[in-house]
Parts: sequence; structure tokens; C-alpha cells
Amino acid sequence: MSAGLLVRLDGPVTYALPIRAMGVLAALLGMICALLLGSLMAGSYPLDAGEVLAALAGRAPSEMARTVVWQFRFPRGLAALAAGALLALSGATLQNVTRNPLADPSLVGVSQGAGLAVVAAVVAWPELPQAMRPVLAFGGALAVAALIQGIAMRRSGGATMRFILTGIGVAAFISALTSAFLTYGQIDRALSALGWLAGSVHAAGWSEVAVLGGAFLCLAPALVAASRPMAAMRMGPEMAVGLGLRVDRARMALVTLSVALAAAAVAMAGPIGFVGLVAPHLAHRLARSGVGLHLALSAAAGALLVGAADLAGRVVFAPVQIPAGLVTALIGVPLFVWLLLRTQTRASL
Repeated sequence: MSAGLLVRLDGPVTYALPIRAMGVLAALLGMICALLLGSLMAGSYPLDAGEVLAALAGRAPSEMARTVVWQFRFPRGLAALAAGALLALSGATLQNVTRNPLADPSLVGVSQGAGLAVVAAVVAWPELPQAMRPVLAFGGALAVAALIQGIAMRRSGGATMRFILTGIGVAAFISALTSAFLTYGQIDRALSALGWLAGSVHAAGWSEVAVLGGAFLCLAPALVAASRPMAAMRMGPEMAVGLGLRVDRARMALVTLSVALAAAAVAMAGPIGFVGLVAPHLAHRLARSGVGLHLALSAAAGALLVGAADLAGRVVFAPVQIPAGLVTALIGVPLFVWLLLRTQTRASL
């Protein structure tokens, strides 16, 4: 149990503020600010910290510096941070609902549905404007997630194991369809679709930042309101029922919220994998806390992961740019295997 500060308000109610968790959150936010500053400085047109801060304040030393900061690097950095935060919140919500530490937004078909919609459109209708890809990705993600929820809820009321198995099966089928489009489509169209499937924010502008920021502002209040039922569901369905929670309705609402969070991120940045899996575990390792603070820590960890992955992919192998999704996969796959082995070990004890 981490140390906490007891705050007594007027009356008999006392609140415990977890000092360690709040300190970790402040440290993560400071690291995010430092990472964003480094992202604005690094590139083929290098800038020092003073030039970046001057450009942000409207006193850029040159027109080139102003353009580089405001039109290219700043929106790209913000888009990476926002996408990472949304994916992390989606993963944390799903893990709390299913009580499965290996749950990820791809489990409910978000990434697979978005990928199939975009790949099918690019391969079958190449004349479709590129600006339609986010719309198609969002629609495909919601459609496949709704299909998985509908199948899982049909008889069992959305039991956790049935939901997980349904998600795995449908996601595998959708992935096979996507592979078929890529295999038998024209090579130039397939390559264009593969670039999006890698997951990248290299072309992100202020319109993508506006969508991601709007999604966060719209869904964050719902996430705050859902923290109490989420806390009850973390203790198991029997305990949640004993606390007066309508488990079936709460599960459906929370999974829908998780899908919306991930769909918004995937629509704008592509299917950046493993962030929803890794970030909640990283937050849990850094500090134990209640549901609300854990969600905040997960969002900060997810933003830091995707922001760092985008920066590393941009500068490590420059002038070649590695998509952020490939970098997060390099980090996430070993961690996924470790979590799987750790879960199996605990189950056998």
C-alpha cells in the first residue's frame, strides 16, 4: 500500500490522496513536456530550445522556423500524444471490465475493423479521396466492435470469457480478409494501404489534432462518470452485483466507451498496436492507485510511449522514418510474451 495523505473536509468524510501516485503522474507530465520540446527541436532542420520557445510565443527567428514548428512538428507531436492517451485509456477500461491483464483494443476488433475498411477502400476504390480514410476507419472499427458485442451478449449476457473468445475469433477472421485484399490487390494500391496499417502520425496536421482533442474532451467526462462502476467491476461480477451495479448494462456501456476511445485514435493515426496493453501495466507498476488515478496514469504513460516511439522512428534512422506503430510493436511484443508467461505462472500456483 502506497503512502497517502489524509484530507478531512467539513464533516465526517475523509479522503486519502495517494502521494506516490500523484508524484508519478506529475513526473510523467513533466516527461511529456520535455519529450514534446525535444520533438520540436529534432529533425532535418534542427532548432535549439530557445528558438522553439520563441516560435511558440509568436516570435520565431525566421519564417522557416515558424513553419517547421507550427505546421509540421507541433501538430505531429500533439497527435502522437493524444493518440497514445486515447489508446491507453481504451486498454485500461477494457482490462478493468474483463479483469483480463492481456486485454487490448484489438480484442474488441477496433484495429481489425478499421484496417479492413481502409484496405478494402484503397484496393477496390483507389479513386476515393485520402481524406475519407479516417471516416472509413472509424466506421469499420465501430461496426466490427458492435458485431463482437452483439455475438457475446446474445445468450450469456456478455460473460467475460465468451466476450474474449468471440473477440479473438472475429478479429482473426477480419485480419484474414484484410490479408486477402492485400495479397490479391494491385501492388501499388496494397503498398499504399500497408503504409497506413503500419500506424503513423507523420502526416498529422491540425485537423487530426482537433479530432483527437475533441474525442478526448467528449469522452473524458464519460470516463470519469464510469470510474465508480469500473471500480466495482474490478472486484468481480458477484461483488459488483452486491454493490447494486447492473453488471450487464455496465459492461456494455464500458466496452462501448473503450471502443469509442480506440476508434478515434485508430481513425486518425492508424492501428498503433500494444499501447492499450502496455500503458495500463506500466501505470500499475509505477504506482498503485484507485481507478480514477490509474486511468490518468495510463493516459500519461500511453502518451509518453507513442510520443517517444514517433520521435525515435523519426530521428534514429533519419532520413528514413519508421512508423510509430512498428516501434511500439518492437516494445510491446516482448512485454506481451512476458505478461502471458507471468499470467500462466500465477494461474498454475
